[in-house]
Amino acid sequence: MTNIDINKLTIRDANLEDLAEIVRIYNSTVAGRMVTADTEPVPVSSRERWFHEHSPDFRPLWVLEQSGKICGWLCFQSFYGRPAYQATAEVSIYLDEACRGQGIGRFLLQQAIDACPKLNIKTLLGFIFGHNDPSLKLFKSFGFDNWAQLPRIAELDGIERDLIIVGKRVLE
Repeated sequence: MTNIDINKLTIRDANLEDLAEIVRIYNSTVAGRMVTADTEPVPVSSRERWFHEHSPDFRPLWVLEQSGKICGWLCFQSFYGRPAYQATAEVSIYLDEACRGQGIGRFLLQQAIDACPKLNIKTLLGFIFGHNDPSLKLFKSFGFDNWAQLPRIAELDGIERDLIIVGKRVLE
């Protein structure tokens, strides 16, 4: 799937039948050591509980399709799981390998920001490895600031990596 036409992309709420493709895309990022702290691919069964934690009107999980084929996904996750943080969510974006570097991440992040009023989200966060320059640049281009740096908190293949928490106030 190359040469993606943003105008032909559709976003919809994920359904359970999408989970295998969501996990396939997620697992495609493991080997690159840039996006996830998982060091081995995960089985679909391990993501079923996570899938059911999402709902279209509170913490959606969206799939992005072109011509009926899923080319990426986005999810909102609750931050810290306590009631006082209800208006704060972490956003995560994962793209099929063939679809990266074509502006789809930018498209999805804009859709996430635009959905925040309806979802009652005032603050968006991103948790990004310090060596993941493409993601850091993407979020920065939307006005996210570095809110925290957790130095050498992850170890990937014997290399300690920083985690950067970026944040943006999207509603006042």
